[in-house]
Amino acid sequence: MAKKRRQPPSPSAASQDKPATLKDLLSPDVLSKLKAQADELSMAEEKRLEEQRRQDEEARKAEQKRLENDFEYLLNNSSTDWRKHK
Repeated sequence: MAKKRRQPPSPSAASQDKPATLKDLLSPDVLSKLKAQADELSMAEEKRLEEQRRQDEEARKAEQKRLENDFEYLLNNSSTDWRKHK
């Protein structure tokens, strides 16, 4: 017995049977409020990341300054070729 071949539904039938999305169900003013809130949250996250980056940079500079005043660190990390400083 041969199997019957089924044809996939036509694209026009699929577009008519498309279920309603949340965007379609929400009113435009609620949708605009949600978009505004999403923008506000993304800006707050961006600001927080920038502040954290700035604090990390300040900590790195403070540590470098502390190490530059540490004679043992400078002695251990300096070049041993003193001829080029003559």
